[in-house]
Amino acid sequence: MRFSLILFSLLSLSLFSFNRPEKKEAAAGEWFFLGDKNVGFGIDHDVIHFGNWRDDVRQVRLRITDGPLKMYDMKIYFDNGSVQDVTLRKRFAQGSESRVIDLEGGLRHLNKIEFWYETRGFIRGKSRVAVWGRN
Repeated sequence: MRFSLILFSLLSLSLFSFNRPEKKEAAAGEWFFLGDKNVGFGIDHDVIHFGNWRDDVRQVRLRITDGPLKMYDMKIYFDNGSVQDVTLRKRFAQGSESRVIDLEGGLRHLNKIEFWYETRGFIRGKSRVAVWGRN
């Protein structure tokens, strides 16, 4: 009984003294991850939805992983209802990045990003599009 009480006390003490690491904020000018989407085979379009307070950015860029991708067009939707159309028309190799895309109006809150792409003709037929932001 005494052993159980000591064990319970030590366990309780360790749980209360455990500090969860705080979410590290990106310093001004550093790129931080906003969201991603795994995209499938063929010609298609997908949407990445945002809703986090950290989605206030001045610039975005895409990182393409897990396979190549041909990106045609991208629309960035803001919380006030405005839309920025970004024409990419570029073939991205696996592990490559888009150019830095400046958002119209400076610091903006993202609602969603819609993009049109093609993975047809690639061996794996799948890719991952990750959106990174900088404020």
